[in-house]
Amino acid sequence: MRRKFVKGSAILGTSLAANTTVKGLSGLIADQSSRKVYQILDAHKVNVGTLPVLRAFAGDKLDYVSPFVLFDEFGPVCVQPGDDPLRVDAHPHAGVTPTTYFLAGTGHHKDSLDYDIQIGKGDFMMFKSGSGAIHMEESGQKLYEEGGDYHGFQIWLNTPAAYKFEKPATTIDDENQMALIQKEKVSLKVVLGEVFGQKSQIETYAPAFYYHVKMDKDSKIVIPTDPTHNAFIYAVDGTVEIEGNKSARSKQIVLFQRGSSNIELYSKDGAELLMLGGQPLNEPVFSYGPFVMNNEEQIRQCMENYRNGLMGDPNLVN
Repeated sequence: MRRKFVKGSAILGTSLAANTTVKGLSGLIADQSSRKVYQILDAHKVNVGTLPVLRAFAGDKLDYVSPFVLFDEFGPVCVQPGDDPLRVDAHPHAGVTPTTYFLAGTGHHKDSLDYDIQIGKGDFMMFKSGSGAIHMEESGQKLYEEGGDYHGFQIWLNTPAAYKFEKPATTIDDENQMALIQKEKVSLKVVLGEVFGQKSQIETYAPAFYYHVKMDKDSKIVIPTDPTHNAFIYAVDGTVEIEGNKSARSKQIVLFQRGSSNIELYSKDGAELLMLGGQPLNEPVFSYGPFVMNNEEQIRQCMENYRNGLMGDPNLVN
């Protein structure tokens, strides 16, 4: 079963969707400080355990998404009281930090580091797998008892080479550790990183940002970034206009080119989106299922460590 899981969970790719001033119907104006769109992609449906997810990317597009390596949206799913939990059985990770962020509902996390916890709306969890650890994820106790929506994101943050074999750790932070910025018709939660002089207290191995943006009808915002860093947006709901008269609808991801700072956004009818990015790691990436390393030998070592029980016992985590 261990070999079957590892072999059957290889990172998959994603599918393609369909200097002068550029002015859209919204009044957005793109100049030399505005980031250009590289590509707009559709997320596609996959199942992870019994959990249906939308996958925006997985192991590809690293030139535009690093330091992130995988992006999944789970739900929204309406759970009835007493339903069997939506579940991903115990499985290992190494060399990568899966992050989980809840928009609605509750989750149950259990791992080989002796964490057995319920997490909920607004919480942000980082499973820093380092040299290797095992975890299980499922919908939470409150959802089982009361029912409701289950909705959030699992997004993998790659671990820099210098920290690949550090001791694993799990951290859970609530909204008190994040900054909330209110602008006219727009709210922006700083889950990771810093913007508009406001900073999240959650630390990462390398510079990265993760913003949760909500836009009212007929709203605009210009979000600055480091021009040397990657940046992308994912439309959770609604439609958002971006530079060059382009737009992204719900469940699409927009990858931006580096070299400029500002990302200009406009929504006619209102939208909710995530904006992420950070300093590209510029390191080799070798991935095999849940292991993300820098060379083939490290992958083989991870598999050997898992088989020998050095990452924990999956039977105790389940």
